[in-house]
Amino acid sequence: MAVLTPARPAPAATPTGGRGRGPVRRVPPLVLAFVLVPLLAEAVWVFWPALQGFYLALTSWDGVSAPRFIGLGNFREMAGDEVFRTAAIDTVLWLVLFGGLSALLGLATALLLQQERRGVGFYRAALFLPVVFSLVATALVWQAIYQPDGVLNQLLDAVGLESLRHAWLADQDTALYAVIVPALWRQIGYVMVLYLAGLKGIDPALYEAAKVDGASAWQRFRHVTLPQLRSVNAVVLSVIVIDSLRSFDVVWSLTRGGPYHSSELLSTYMYSTAFQSLRLGYGSALAVVIFVLAFGVICSYLVRAFREAD
Repeated sequence: MAVLTPARPAPAATPTGGRGRGPVRRVPPLVLAFVLVPLLAEAVWVFWPALQGFYLALTSWDGVSAPRFIGLGNFREMAGDEVFRTAAIDTVLWLVLFGGLSALLGLATALLLQQERRGVGFYRAALFLPVVFSLVATALVWQAIYQPDGVLNQLLDAVGLESLRHAWLADQDTALYAVIVPALWRQIGYVMVLYLAGLKGIDPALYEAAKVDGASAWQRFRHVTLPQLRSVNAVVLSVIVIDSLRSFDVVWSLTRGGPYHSSELLSTYMYSTAFQSLRLGYGSALAVVIFVLAFGVICSYLVRAFREAD
């Protein structure tokens, strides 16, 4: 005797017509507006001028007449440009000193101020306070400090070191280093905040396990802290390289690249060439060099970091 079984109902078709897919959700127009409007503004004010800069680097243009295409002529001219070589060397020196010291001092201050103790918030705020000041205002303050009768020389007199009195910004041997100090003073607080955020994300159990194994403070820093800060180091390196290559405000406000180009950076040379000498084509070529240097350094580090992570 055959047993009749009820037929199973057919599965309902999905609204998309596909197998296993849920319904398609339409993106609200307000969300699209919040995304597309900033992208459009970025394209108009950033991407398009950047592309024009690459084209202008291949031209000779005074900003008034029509640009004249010269190919790689601007880049060939750089090979014999002594001021460009001086600016490139000063930029590398700036990157090493400004970048290296800001990373080391920022990490050191973050390690000192990571523990929640009484008054630690005041010191964090005091170190971060220069970041909120504009570089022009910072430069004006340090210009008063570096004056022949300024605070620095008066302090040297007060402690009996009159022989060290100096025209810090007017001497070719000290101008670049004197300009690095205010830029470094401002950058340390920013790097400190980045490292503080990274240190807060480290699991305390790792330190406890290292202590149980008898690791010293240096060993815990080397084998626990530094590996855990690898992603933060990538961010810090990117920030430092970009800030180093685009450093302009503080140098221009204090020395304008002088005396005799002794504190000239690629950024200040680009500005003076483009907007004072009205050689916008050559200035655009200098901007392309700055972009290539920043892009190359950052990409090489990120590629190495990702390979180590894998």
